[in-house]
Amino acid sequence: MAMACLMAFVSCQEQNRYTIKGTAEGLADGDTIYLQDWVDNHFIKVDSTVLKGGSFEFTGTPDSTTLVRYVAHVKDNVRMLALVFMEKGTINVELKQQGSKVSGTLCNDEYQLLTERLDSVKQVMREVAEKMSPDKKLTEQQRSEVEAEFEQKGKDVVGMLLATTEKNIGNAMGAQSLLTFGMSFTPEQVLPLIEKMPAAYLSNEEIVAMKEYFQTLEKTWEGKKYVDFTLSTPDGKDVKLSDYVSKNKYTLIDFWASWCGPCRAEMPSVVELYKQYKSKGLGIVGVSLDNNLDSWKKGIADLGITWPQMSDLKGWQNEAAQLYGIRSIPHTILISQDGTIVKRDLRGNKLLREIANLLN
Repeated sequence: MAMACLMAFVSCQEQNRYTIKGTAEGLADGDTIYLQDWVDNHFIKVDSTVLKGGSFEFTGTPDSTTLVRYVAHVKDNVRMLALVFMEKGTINVELKQQGSKVSGTLCNDEYQLLTERLDSVKQVMREVAEKMSPDKKLTEQQRSEVEAEFEQKGKDVVGMLLATTEKNIGNAMGAQSLLTFGMSFTPEQVLPLIEKMPAAYLSNEEIVAMKEYFQTLEKTWEGKKYVDFTLSTPDGKDVKLSDYVSKNKYTLIDFWASWCGPCRAEMPSVVELYKQYKSKGLGIVGVSLDNNLDSWKKGIADLGITWPQMSDLKGWQNEAAQLYGIRSIPHTILISQDGTIVKRDLRGNKLLREIANLLN
């Protein structure tokens, strides 16, 4: 009986194991292939083997909390990399400098299919973007049409990513897809998906952090009432966001910083927007993520900013940025006079069109 139980245990262990069988483009026998984890923005070695007869192999037992690992070769600062879902079965890896392929099991097949679809979509979007190159000499109407086409392609991509994530949310592929592409989704889309995940993934540090972030974001998302905050003006006076919102038909919170290149590049168009629509009821409140008072003041003067400014000079730890889940700047939040958040993260022509539709 004891021997029968032991044999059954061994058989079960073997059935739950993974085998990674691979080839590596352009490498020679004896070259080292690594199995790695990505931890704190660094690759950490889990295992290694050497190429023999043009192929390599890893075996092991999947860890239910590990979504993916990476098969890699690094030489002379050139890295060949393949993302691999650690699930039972035989996983086939073609390691290449570009376009590595992974197949053989459910999640790896699904992710490979998604990768190929994304490559195809990226090519289409590049072709659309080329229509907007300066040498095309488009009329304003033509440029507007191409921009709308590009924007729609982007929405189609997000829709495809969301559908793929929803389809696979019960497995590691869905969890990894959510971590990779989730920032393109809304809180109303992300939080229900997290609740549908297998319990084993809910303790994953990245999943935990994502859930906390989207719970914060949900409180200040489009359609919700804005959350008030108090910061200081450049001359040291404490002011509240509510001091401004009630005075304007629409108030644009502009999160920026004097050290932010994209913020400075966009600011001239925001200045023109304010000039054009201030008399029609548009107010702007700048929230700076600066650390230095003098730099903040100089940025205001250099960029011709004439609307109210607020900051606590804590950089990325800015209280308002934390409250509204701001992770990149420039970032805008448009609030109506009744306190409803109308839109988030409008920039460039999208911002111009939205304000024109509301105030013209």
